[in-house]
Amino acid sequence: MRTNVLDFERPVTELEERIAEIKRRTAEEGVDRSEEIANLEAHVQRLMDQIYSSLSPWDRVLIARHPDRPYTLDYIRLIFDEFQELHGDRLFGDDPAIVGGIARLGEQWFTVVGHQKGRDIHERSFRNFGSARPEGYRKALRLMKLSELCGRPIICFVDTPAADPTVPSEERGISEAIARNMREMFTLRVPILVVLSGEGGSGGALGLGIGDRVLMLEHAIYSVIPPEGCAAILWRDAGKPAERAPEAATALKLTAENALHFGIIDQIIPEPRGGAHRSYEGAAAAVKAALLRHLPAVTALGEEQRLSERYERFRRIGEFAEIEDDALAGV
Repeated sequence: MRTNVLDFERPVTELEERIAEIKRRTAEEGVDRSEEIANLEAHVQRLMDQIYSSLSPWDRVLIARHPDRPYTLDYIRLIFDEFQELHGDRLFGDDPAIVGGIARLGEQWFTVVGHQKGRDIHERSFRNFGSARPEGYRKALRLMKLSELCGRPIICFVDTPAADPTVPSEERGISEAIARNMREMFTLRVPILVVLSGEGGSGGALGLGIGDRVLMLEHAIYSVIPPEGCAAILWRDAGKPAERAPEAATALKLTAENALHFGIIDQIIPEPRGGAHRSYEGAAAAVKAALLRHLPAVTALGEEQRLSERYERFRRIGEFAEIEDDALAGV
């Protein structure tokens, strides 16, 4: 029985539990109920298609935060043939909210870094809920610089609500660490592929989010601020602003479809029916296929062209209008 069930998933879960119970009784009693099971399974598929074809932005937020969603170490385990984790920033310490190391896929070696959340309360506390501290970003940059020296492509998995906002992180320079990562990632002379696998939250995401190709899972989100924080700022005097988080989620345009429309990402990676939390293997296979699709094209570019295109793709993000001085008169 699944315990982490979202409200809109409940009808599907109840049907699946009913099917499991019928199968159990069938095994015990030896009665043929195959037709009944087939009809119920077909109904489950129709119901899932109906639910997941009409998700709201807030529903996507809930899926992106699902506690059973695969995290960076899950993708590494399922995609790569070998992985050696490396630790520490050589300046302060090791931050478990970001993991990284050397990975092999076939004959190709990569450096892989990514945010890592936790499954239970103990691991979540250990991983700081995926909110990295300055030493996490500095560790990631150390590994990426090492990758450049060795000529290995870099793969970044982004899944964080935000960078750690505590006083100790501020004292150790969290803003500087994120800004330095962004600057240095623009100049790394090896291919960089970024996968937004869950939450892409604010500067915490950008600290690992600069790449030649940015890919985003179907139910992931990418936003300058969490919907709850946006609601608290915009409607702080309107009773309980947190209740307006779904409204803020719509206004923030944080879905994968929005990100593709605005040119922030290059591809939406389809998830298994019902979301990545329902099939780790299916989600990992889709991510692996996307990486293998984009890597040859990025690798084929000359270094100077790759750096120029990486810079220009981020310069093009955003929409603005130039206003003549006369239009500002009296403002």
